[in-house]
Amino acid sequence: MALPERKQVEEELVDPTAVQQAYRRERLRRRAREDRRRERMLAGLRFWLAVALVIATSVTLAVLIWHEIHRLFGL
Repeated sequence: MALPERKQVEEELVDPTAVQQAYRRERLRRRAREDRRRERMLAGLRFWLAVALVIATSVTLAVLIWHEIHRLFGL
């Protein structure tokens, strides 16, 4: 079975700005990908910072409450 004939690409049909547009598009996509990665990393950091803050506050309150109970009731 014969293969279909390939069409010749003529140089006049190629858009002269297509290469620059493709480079620009790829640079924008790469920058967006890097920005998403950076934002995801910062979101994780903010999450763990908030968790640490909540745990530290809870421990501090527990110690203060225990100390007050000990002082009031002499346990």
